[in-house]
Amino acid sequence: MQLRALRIFCDVVRRRSFSRAADDNGMSQSSASQVVHQLEEQLGVQLLDRSKRPFVLTAEGQRYYDGCRQIVRQYAKLVDEVRTLHDETAGRLNVASIYSVGLAHMSAFMRKFSAAYPDAQVRLEYLHPNRVVEAVENGEADLGLVSYAEESRQLRVIPWRREPMVLVCHPTHRLAKQKSIALGELAGESFVAFEAELRIRAEIDRLLLVNKVDVHVALEFDNIETIKRAIEINEGISLLPESTVAWEVASGLLAQVSLADVTLERPLGIIRRSDRNLGTIGEQFVELLQSDTRLRPPPIQSPIQTPITSLREIPTRLV
Repeated sequence: MQLRALRIFCDVVRRRSFSRAADDNGMSQSSASQVVHQLEEQLGVQLLDRSKRPFVLTAEGQRYYDGCRQIVRQYAKLVDEVRTLHDETAGRLNVASIYSVGLAHMSAFMRKFSAAYPDAQVRLEYLHPNRVVEAVENGEADLGLVSYAEESRQLRVIPWRREPMVLVCHPTHRLAKQKSIALGELAGESFVAFEAELRIRAEIDRLLLVNKVDVHVALEFDNIETIKRAIEINEGISLLPESTVAWEVASGLLAQVSLADVTLERPLGIIRRSDRNLGTIGEQFVELLQSDTRLRPPPIQSPIQTPITSLREIPTRLV
């Protein structure tokens, strides 16, 4: 429990947010705040200056954060070494994925992989994009499934697939009935955007800037599910990966329109530690995943069981 508390504290500092750190660790914001408060009580010092917005580290907090990062990383390295010794015989694989890869898609793939390799033990966990990268870097996950993957000294990127992005709007929107549109037709529209810190937002902004298309950013969210919910109540339009809106479009909750004059795609990649051997199970997982790019998810029930009528009803904890 103490090691988990240190990791939560590090996540709070790294993300500069109790709510985001809580989401990354599958807990409530109040629970994350309580963890940090208990650490402060145990130490008898204030780690965070909460009088400022956003909070800042005290001198004691900075020293504690630097030390905690080393402890968490060292423990992750130890776990990594032990797993490396054990994986070949146990056949275990830990995979971290962003939610928007598609829960239904991955569920179908996991069934297919289990059928092909019944002795393999694969654990799939969905996390915030930043947390996926961190999990692979720290050795908590053997593989990570992310968008706009970037190589580093620690990470190697294995290309997976490219997803076309489309205009997504409410079925009653003026553009909804068109089969395709020019990007310029989005000028002046209310836009439901990704948060500025995300790479996908930077790519969309770059495309709009290059083509001199000005939109009004009405709302910003850090995940696709919440963006879709906002569009469902006609708060604006957005550009999203086509695969992520398949159910809503088929159900008539949303409409999608192709872009006629530009190509915008979201690349998905598989990340792994550059200094670690994946082992037999890991190599088999990657090989089957790369060969399975045409897999389509089965019909699924809507994640929202009741109609949404206002912004207050939109869930904000989905990533």
